Amino acid sequence: MKKLISICLVLCMAMSLAACGSKKEETKEAKTSETTKETEGAEKTKKATDDLVIYCPHPLEFINPLVSEFESQTGIKVEVIAAGTGELLKRVESEQSNPLGDIFWGGSISTMKPQADLFEAYQSVNEKFVQENMKNVEGSLTRFTDIPSVIMVNTDLIGDIEINGYEDLLNPELKGKIAHCDPSKSSSSYEHLINMLYAMGKGDPEAGWDFVNKFCENLGGKLLSGSSAVYKGVADGEYTVGLTFEEGGAKYVADGAPVKLIYMKEGVISKPDGVYIIKGAKNMENAKKFIDFVTGKEAQTIIVEQLNRRSVRTDVATPSYLLPKEKMNIITDEETVVNEKKEEWLGKFNDIFTSY
Repeated sequence: MKKLISICLVLCMAMSLAACGSKKEETKEAKTSETTKETEGAEKTKKATDDLVIYCPHPLEFINPLVSEFESQTGIKVEVIAAGTGELLKRVESEQSNPLGDIFWGGSISTMKPQADLFEAYQSVNEKFVQENMKNVEGSLTRFTDIPSVIMVNTDLIGDIEINGYEDLLNPELKGKIAHCDPSKSSSSYEHLINMLYAMGKGDPEAGWDFVNKFCENLGGKLLSGSSAVYKGVADGEYTVGLTFEEGGAKYVADGAPVKLIYMKEGVISKPDGVYIIKGAKNMENAKKFIDFVTGKEAQTIIVEQLNRRSVRTDVATPSYLLPKEKMNIITDEETVVNEKKEEWLGKFNDIFTSY
């Protein structure tokens, strides 16, 4: 009997030890699994903070100096996807469930404001240095540079034709020689459409459509697909005049090319373009660093001194060779009207253009 009890005790102890060993093994496996997950998570987090993907309609000669400086200062590797504003916006819309870009750099406020829900709310650390009328009051639309709309003229081709404003573009001698973009694809051309409606309508955009009709007829069936095609076309002598943003032509003026910029006598609307964080960006912290970088004094000084644009900061002066804004006939649009009418105006412009 005693022998039987002893055998039972031994068996119980063996089973207990086996169970403990099993529990230890399970605990070890659980810890190993947890450690693996933590490692994978850390690697994933690390991967998400090593890079930055920027969607940008700016010309590469504008993009590269600033991106290089940002990479040098931060060690972050930047990938730039360059295309037109409209094309890139469609890309952001289609990728909402899985954003492949982190930053949308470019696009006028008029173009981007109706799409503000596509972007993340973020206030730059430099916001206190931004001009009062350029502040990010919406939360997701950081202003980057101040850009007047201009007419760019090739001085070798213009001859004795006077160009002082929009009205002069109706000269029959210019038919087919005017470089202009599809405003549904180019934010600079959309800004010109807004500008001409308000300027030629004397404050009433609906009264400006008569001019737009005549202007489209004088385009001679030519409409370009991107902003860069306008200022390059004028500078290269393919077109006599072009409707563009100031920076597009200012580079050629600074380099001594045979071009000049005309600030329309009927009125100039000067608006900022911006830099925006794409909602749900995978590299969110790097995106915030980029916003802070391009609105900082150092980057904004590069923008003025090397890249021919006007800063949005109060402590960075305008390039000396650009016309001071106080010497322009500055006019304004009605933001709520522009936002409400965007699709209608784009459709109307297209109908007018295709009718010729």
